[in-house]
Amino acid sequence: MRNSRIVRTSTNLVGKFTQSVRRIVQDVKDEGTASGQTKEEVIETNERLRAVRIRLEGSYETAKKALVELMRKYTDSKQVRNVFERYALLKAMIKQVVKLETQYWTLVDIPRQEKQETVPAFVLRACTIMEKSHKSGGAAAGNNSSSNDQQKTSARLAEEAESRRERIDRLENMTISQIEAENTQMTNDLYRLLKKYTGLRNLIKELKEEYNSSKLYPIVPRYTMLKDMIKDIMHNPDYMEVCHELDCT
Repeated sequence: MRNSRIVRTSTNLVGKFTQSVRRIVQDVKDEGTASGQTKEEVIETNERLRAVRIRLEGSYETAKKALVELMRKYTDSKQVRNVFERYALLKAMIKQVVKLETQYWTLVDIPRQEKQETVPAFVLRACTIMEKSHKSGGAAAGNNSSSNDQQKTSARLAEEAESRRERIDRLENMTISQIEAENTQMTNDLYRLLKKYTGLRNLIKELKEEYNSSKLYPIVPRYTMLKDMIKDIMHNPDYMEVCHELDCT
């Protein structure tokens, strides 16, 4: 009987010691990591990466849909036998894509990655630029919004605040190492998306430059130039990758 009490006491001591060690380990994790970031900082990074990814996905989809629609219209225009009618169609379809370049809130500018710049450093720098662009675009949109739009905005802000609280609660229940692992995955995913988006954005920029330059030429040579502009995009690897995603035929 006495031996049984000794065993139970010993077991309790071991259990308490184990719990104490776990608390110490957790406290050490929450103080910071080898990267020098605290839990609050890694959570902030997580939120930044998430917000920028959502916005970049929107810009990527806009650019992708514009170019895919351009190709669809180009294919349809082949049925038009009248050269002058098709010339007008080619101009209109290209202008529809080019005008995205004038809408700074629709497509965002992404900086080039420096040769010695690491992926995390480049992604965070791109995040900073996109955040500044988003603020300026949001301010411009706010100045032109109606009272009805403002009510919708208030409702949306309330939903976003609730969603953010849920995300923060989830992250608070994770260790710094777990959050950093998630941040690393988000950084890599965002990097790949940045590269894909930049490829499409450059195609639209080049299309705008070539289209504006072609205005100096008469209809006959310009007609051929407009067709070549579209076909160049069609066979560009950056666009072909998009076609692969959408299973373009």
